[in-house]
Amino acid sequence: MAKYDEQFKLDVVRRYLSEQQSYAEVAREVGVDYSLLRRWVAVYQLHGQGGLVRPRKRYSAQFKFEVLKRIEQDGLSDRQAVAVYNLGDAGIIGKWRRGYDEGGMGALEPRRRDSPAMPHKYPPEPTPKDMTEKQLREENAYLRAELDYLKKLDALIQAERTEALVKKRKWSKG
Repeated sequence: MAKYDEQFKLDVVRRYLSEQQSYAEVAREVGVDYSLLRRWVAVYQLHGQGGLVRPRKRYSAQFKFEVLKRIEQDGLSDRQAVAVYNLGDAGIIGKWRRGYDEGGMGALEPRRRDSPAMPHKYPPEPTPKDMTEKQLREENAYLRAELDYLKKLDALIQAERTEALVKKRKWSKG
């Protein structure tokens, strides 16, 4: 998905508000989806120019719950809630709703990004200079066999995925 800078969004919103054209007409002329333009206009009307800055923050479980509760109480659509709370993306509310439905308040807790560090990869050991030509050929043959094995394994995995996809499509059509 393309990301647009604040100035571009502001220019497009002002253009829509100043001209007597539909969302679709202005969006087509500037090359954005009309629903995106609708969101920008709604956010601009509620929060001003600052609302067009892409929010980059993590939300607490309590905040997420408040948003979901307000949507339910006031009958807001996800898009309306995004504009009211200046969330940036309507899809995030659906994720929160699914998480809450499946796991309650605990599922709304922000996920920690403390993933384990990548294991250190040491550079390959240099080929010893004292290897004979025969040893080098044997190592080369071993490495080729290993590569062939991995290619075959990958082909089998791809074939299984393709077969599963074909079965799924046949099942859904029948």
